[in-house]
Amino acid sequence: MKHIYLQVIGCLLLLVNNLHAQSISFEKKNLEPVNVVWSVEQLAGKEVVKVVKDAGIKDVDEPTFVKIKGVNFKNGVIEVKVLSRLLKDAPGFARGFIGIAFRINDSNTKYESIYLRPVNARVDDQVRRNHSIQYYAYPDYKFDRLRKEAPERYEAYADMEMDSWITMRIEVRDTQAKLFLNNNSQPALIVNDLKHGAALSGAIGLWVDIGTEGYFADLKIIPD
Repeated sequence: MKHIYLQVIGCLLLLVNNLHAQSISFEKKNLEPVNVVWSVEQLAGKEVVKVVKDAGIKDVDEPTFVKIKGVNFKNGVIEVKVLSRLLKDAPGFARGFIGIAFRINDSNTKYESIYLRPVNARVDDQVRRNHSIQYYAYPDYKFDRLRKEAPERYEAYADMEMDSWITMRIEVRDTQAKLFLNNNSQPALIVNDLKHGAALSGAIGLWVDIGTEGYFADLKIIPD
């Protein structure tokens, strides 16, 4: 009986969250490119945003995203479907980098981000597999610094693949962020110390990095 009661409560909470969910329309007036080339297209009958990093931006973990206008996100849930392909001229270290930037300030000089490296998830190298998911905070805490100073804390493995839709769900509460993939009930990555602290709020961005042809669909935001 208790189990059924908990299931009912869970369904009611999900219903309440969905009622407050804000589905983002991919119209040009709602989107602002930051160091990327982008377009709204149809992919397998689904309206998507296609995003490719500006070739002039050589550094990695930079503000290279399509920024969603009119959003001031602090706590809550971000859900989106992502699909990445490698560009024909992608360098050898390209991994299909794709993800979400959040709490982006007005000048794009400070934000948090979680992204995927789908290529790594299917290689026969366990170390690279362990680098399938990445958290970083711009500008001071890019992947290389975090990997050096706190190995394994801000990266994780999860099964995924290139050229396939992956559902990302990021739950943010103050200094904690949890990433859930493909509707799994357990998080694939937990970050307990978001580097910009609990006070930062801002926009959301559809983020890619070098060598990636990224696609985004079904973006939903559930503010807390």
